[in-house]
Amino acid sequence: MDFGSIDLAFLLPFIAVGFAAQLVDGALGMAFGVITNTLLVAVMGVPPAVASQRVHVVECFTTATSGISHLLHGNIDKALFLRLLLPGLAGGITGAYLLSSLDAGVVKPFVLLYLSGIGIYLFVRGLFYPPKLREAKLIAPLGLLGGFLDAAGGGGWGPVVTSNLLIQGADPRKVVGTVNSVEFFLTLAVSATFIFKIGIADVAGATAGLLIGGVAAAPIGAWVAKRIPVKPMLILVGVVLTLTSAFGVYKAWLG
Repeated sequence: MDFGSIDLAFLLPFIAVGFAAQLVDGALGMAFGVITNTLLVAVMGVPPAVASQRVHVVECFTTATSGISHLLHGNIDKALFLRLLLPGLAGGITGAYLLSSLDAGVVKPFVLLYLSGIGIYLFVRGLFYPPKLREAKLIAPLGLLGGFLDAAGGGGWGPVVTSNLLIQGADPRKVVGTVNSVEFFLTLAVSATFIFKIGIADVAGATAGLLIGGVAAAPIGAWVAKRIPVKPMLILVGVVLTLTSAFGVYKAWLG
């Protein structure tokens, strides 16, 4: 496709979607895939399969930009990064291989219900209980599960891993930066075969709009994550997770 022939008016809505989703993801450590898929399918009428393809391609670039930005802002816990990386990759690769034999449409609503409950818990915790930071204990199994759900269910690494690490009492800024950084490697592992099949041409058009908006927002999200107070961050995580997950449940069961 000739990039010079792309209609800017056609691209602008996709740029806006990519920017908004990555701004939330970079600041809160979750929800790029969930928000982007929701807006593309529910608001813009993009077929679900096409939306998922575009999101995975774009995430290869946005997670790289976000990870570098969090590294520069000092938001990454190296020990946590290493403990999440290999289990996350293992779960993601396993999920990608098993995707064809799983009915993700049946499993996803139950995962989203669980995430809605986590979101409400974090919202209440942020409102009434100043967080007491503790060292997270359950990490490797969490990375394995998060990677698997991300590949098999079309998203879930950030919501599953970030929310559970926050519940364990880990530092929100370090959690957000570290989870975002590991996601880059996870996305590459899960998407490698898919990118090979669709070719580079799909980066043009609507996917280019998502990519432009997402990459532009990534450094801003990292900056916000470093400066926003802990209590508002927990409240925002709860709100974003609850709303996006609840809407996903509605679309899956009632939409």
